[in-house]
Amino acid sequence: MSTAPQPQPSAPPAPAGPDQVLIISHSMLLYWWPVWAIGLLLFVLTVIDGTRLAVVPPDTVAYTGAEVKVGEAGKETTYRDRDILMAPQDKHLPPYPDGKPYLRIANHSSYGILFATTLVLVIFITNVPLRGLWSAFVILGIILLVVIFAYFQLWDAIFRHLSHLDLRINAGSYLFIAGILLILWILVVGIFDRRVYMLFTPGQFRVCEEVGGGETTYDTMGMVVQKQRDDWFRHIFLGAGSGDLIVRTSGAHSREFHMPNVTFIDRKLKRIEELQADKPVVASGTTK
Repeated sequence: MSTAPQPQPSAPPAPAGPDQVLIISHSMLLYWWPVWAIGLLLFVLTVIDGTRLAVVPPDTVAYTGAEVKVGEAGKETTYRDRDILMAPQDKHLPPYPDGKPYLRIANHSSYGILFATTLVLVIFITNVPLRGLWSAFVILGIILLVVIFAYFQLWDAIFRHLSHLDLRINAGSYLFIAGILLILWILVVGIFDRRVYMLFTPGQFRVCEEVGGGETTYDTMGMVVQKQRDDWFRHIFLGAGSGDLIVRTSGAHSREFHMPNVTFIDRKLKRIEELQADKPVVASGTTK
């Protein structure tokens, strides 16, 4: 009488050897690298830009080419042809170290628009799966809209209205968001995701389905390994060749395992096929 495989306590898998294939199922955070990468890039560009942000109370008025008299240490100094911000009489500017604004921000809004667009696209791509023909339809639809807008000369009007969208993020915010996301990305992709895996060897494979879960061993006899249709945006554009894997075992206690977001999936599938063809040889003899 056959019995179902019993899970055993698992440890993080070691790097796969020459006769092994390690399949790691990653979380959706794998595809969030553009957010922290672009965030860090914009942080550097914003610091290089050197522009500062002044925080002023309501009803502050900006003057250009003004003449200002400033009393410092009992001495009055006159500044001519200067641009100034004048707060209302009953309001005050926030205290600045050395009297100078310190918040670094770009002098144009394109950085903020780029970061916000990247964030929205990544959220959409990682939460709305578009496989096979749906992915192709969306791509063709986008290309068609671009051509139609260009034919009717609508892009000039769109960009003109977008120029009024003043979306700015200071350098510290870029660094905070991108830095925290990068740390989480390294911890999840490099450590926690490695606890959900399959390890294929000639004749069998071991699987751990959840972080902290047990490891179960299955025979590869009659095993079916199937790659799901690609989500072009997620697997190709963000994942650089990742994919979703389904593994079905055979026998009385057959199981079906879903391993989403496997990196370099085509190369690993080819190697699994080679291992399936490479059956272990069991020596047999006779006794008297």
